Amino acid sequence: MEKNPHYFWAIRLPDYTKQSIHTQLTSVKKFFPFKRWVHMEDYHITLSFLGAIEKQNLDGVVELVDRAIKEVKAFSLHIQGLNIFGNKKAPRIFWTSVTQEKQLESLQSLVFKSCLEAGFSLETRPFTPHITLARNWTGSEFEHKWLEQYNPFKTESLSFIAEEVVLYKTNLEKTPKYEPIATISLLVE
Repeated sequence: MEKNPHYFWAIRLPDYTKQSIHTQLTSVKKFFPFKRWVHMEDYHITLSFLGAIEKQNLDGVVELVDRAIKEVKAFSLHIQGLNIFGNKKAPRIFWTSVTQEKQLESLQSLVFKSCLEAGFSLETRPFTPHITLARNWTGSEFEHKWLEQYNPFKTESLSFIAEEVVLYKTNLEKTPKYEPIATISLLVE
């Protein structure tokens, strides 16, 4: 068993969205030789990464996040395209972007502030909403033009409703590796 597993807050994607992403990627995986592809059950949009903490320290942050977002309404998001993080010639992370909606930015800010209030030290990089698809490029030199050329989401738009914020625990020894610990539902009209 892992000592001090990592935890993070994220938007849970609906099952049909996870399946759609997985299906769309099937046609382009051959163009993107990454070492590890994310299991479709692990697709999510990270809102705040807490890191390695003791489980008993979670109750307070769950209560604060729940209180902060209890009046937030569910909202629509759209998957836009493909992108990378890391070295432009050998990327570390392959991801798909989602629309930068005001509701998403507001939700992320509320979760982030609640985590700070609970005493967590958080990364301060700008929020880049995305869904990680794969890690660790293994091919020859990466060509940035492939992101547009092989983008399966440009011909078939993919939208979904963000309805749940989840606290996940990372289980590195399992597949899928993200285990929901607490779920907060957004208001659905």
